[in-house]
Amino acid sequence: MRILIVEDEEHLGRLLAEVLGREGHAAETASDGRTALARALVEPFDLLVVDWMLPDLDGVQVVKRLRAADVRVPVLMLTARAQVEDRVEGLDAGADDYLPKPFAFPELLARVRALARRPPENETGETVLTAGDVALDPARHEVRRAGERVDLTAKEFALLATLMQRPGQVFTRSVLLDTVWGGTTGAYTNVVDLYIHYLRKKLDVGEEPSRIRTVHGAGYTFDPRPEYSGQGSPQGPEPIQET
Repeated sequence: MRILIVEDEEHLGRLLAEVLGREGHAAETASDGRTALARALVEPFDLLVVDWMLPDLDGVQVVKRLRAADVRVPVLMLTARAQVEDRVEGLDAGADDYLPKPFAFPELLARVRALARRPPENETGETVLTAGDVALDPARHEVRRAGERVDLTAKEFALLATLMQRPGQVFTRSVLLDTVWGGTTGAYTNVVDLYIHYLRKKLDVGEEPSRIRTVHGAGYTFDPRPEYSGQGSPQGPEPIQET
């Protein structure tokens, strides 16, 4: 299995990767919640092992945002918080299992094996995001418009995947910056506008209305039916705000 370990304690993250690697898994690490969220939204992981206490965006918020985006990858939550209320909060957020710290590696591996035995929810091929004539396949890192392949950079792909998770929903620039660029200080705010421009050049054809619609004063939304866009079109739902 391809497993993403989200752990801000560098030594523990490396140790978990080694232990899982010895079991034959391809284990990768992320040290903060924003990076983990951005990767899990667009990369095909089989399991996430997520620590609760993370910098910037905690584990519960990572899981909530993934579930809100309909990403169904199994999640094993790790935490030193042992109260029943904490376990309930983690599971209610969308985690599939919960392992309190400190833990024994044999128990961790047993829980990973148990999650691996669960039948995947996406065996029907529904992992491909489709909106209008645009199809995005995270597993193959491939985008097609009207059946024709569209070559995107990694950031363009991540930005489009975020927008296509909820067609018609308005995403603010700050949320897109947070999700796609991980909230890094090196990314300036109008980088979102620049990459929207890149996407439009690659996705739009001729004089047809753009599939990526600007909602003035709010942000951007993916419109799977651009022929119905234009002046006088409805603003759409309320924009997603940072939590």
